[in-house]
Amino acid sequence: MQSSSQAPLTVEVSLPVTTETASSRYRSVNDSSLEIHKRFLLIDTPGHGKLRYHAIDSIVKPQHLKGIIYVVDAANISPGNAGLREAAEYLHDILLLLQKRAAAAKSSKEIPVLIAANKMDLFTALPTSLVKTVLEQEITNIRTSRAKGLLDSGIAMTDMDAGDERGWLGEGGEGNFEFSQMVEVNVSVTVAGGNSGSFGENDVTKWWDWIGSNL
Repeated sequence: MQSSSQAPLTVEVSLPVTTETASSRYRSVNDSSLEIHKRFLLIDTPGHGKLRYHAIDSIVKPQHLKGIIYVVDAANISPGNAGLREAAEYLHDILLLLQKRAAAAKSSKEIPVLIAANKMDLFTALPTSLVKTVLEQEITNIRTSRAKGLLDSGIAMTDMDAGDERGWLGEGGEGNFEFSQMVEVNVSVTVAGGNSGSFGENDVTKWWDWIGSNL
């Protein structure tokens, strides 16, 4: 997750009583280990561009990484908004790192990614389906512009060596990008709406459910 702090914050979190974990569905309610399986460590990393290396380190050198929650402001990512470009660029780089990590590993476990569309209670917020669409479209634009940058510098994609075969996000860096393309490298991407920290009542039930399904 991203925060406004200057350093990562690690906290132990317990799922709500009403939220099940994937590993606990077949456990008895009297099982003494049930509560242990509902606890996890959440690392909240700074969202500022100069501090994002904290999150990158967690992906490159993961220790028991269960998943990634990427929070976006659903009221600030409409097409043409600078917030969309910033959110899509960071998300592009995170997904590309996960893709490269999977390609380098002989056997890679699935790393789920939740795009948590926040502030859904605001009237300017995009619905979840549109959050997914605009992010996919903007990532496509980012991928295209970066490829053009290499071509303008005289480097063609055919000149890249075999070690760069995963240097382009998704299916070879061509066509429209879709989150579903990440399944090929064991990265599942889910978009879910919620509301935390804005003017309305907090409602993050879908986020809790996603976390529970990956514990």
